[in-house]
Amino acid sequence: MSIGNSPEADRPSIGHAIQQARIAAGLTVEEVSTTTRVRIPIVQAIEQDDFSRCGGDVYARGHIRALARAVALDPHPLIDQFDAEHGGRPTPTDLAAPIFEAERIRSEPRRPNWTAAMIAAIVAVVGFVGFTLFSGGEKNDNGPIAAGGANAKPAPAPTRHPSTIKPPLPEPSDSAVAGLPKDKVTIKVTARDGQSWVSAKDANGKLLEDSLLKQGESKTITDKKRIDLVLGNAPVVQLYVNGKEVKEIGKKGPVERLSYTPGDPQAG
Repeated sequence: MSIGNSPEADRPSIGHAIQQARIAAGLTVEEVSTTTRVRIPIVQAIEQDDFSRCGGDVYARGHIRALARAVALDPHPLIDQFDAEHGGRPTPTDLAAPIFEAERIRSEPRRPNWTAAMIAAIVAVVGFVGFTLFSGGEKNDNGPIAAGGANAKPAPAPTRHPSTIKPPLPEPSDSAVAGLPKDKVTIKVTARDGQSWVSAKDANGKLLEDSLLKQGESKTITDKKRIDLVLGNAPVVQLYVNGKEVKEIGKKGPVERLSYTPGDPQAG
């Protein structure tokens, strides 16, 4: 009797899903390893659904979460799938790596903050003394009488010469980086429409930046000679080079490799 394929049978494995997403994003195993700080052999083993090199279920779940985020996958379904295939969610241990988020953190009883209490007491005393002095200046021996009598008029507000009034400063715009030195190359990358992986090296191959930008986050990178830039998920990126916006990023594909030097932004 044939029962048919279940949805679980049609669902790709965890490693296969991560591998396909990495390939679709145009990233190499080395680039993903650099971004997540997960060693290359472990990345390769996870893509083959071999979690024995992770050092335990807690570490495996952390590696899966990091790799999924690096290739723009939602890690929660993959974690649920891992738990279902490995006997449920593992119990956290004291040896869990600190780089992974704890599933549940038991709140410890807070200790009294004596410093804050002392500052509050000092503020209260100073306020009371100031109020007492201020109130004493408006009273005489016969009771509270306002200084200057009941018919006293308030002093006129001091006038200012127009030349002494400073106009408000203009709000800075995204193109404000144009004011940077002309003898340097300055790049501002913003993950405008989604998250993007950014890597930058100087002319000697020294790594200047290597991070995953969440939507709305920005990075500014500066060098004296040249910046070699790699953008993952390039169509979501807004790019300014030497104060000028570079249009049509990502027209050639999801991963862009660009080089810029001081002056007008002409990609190399």
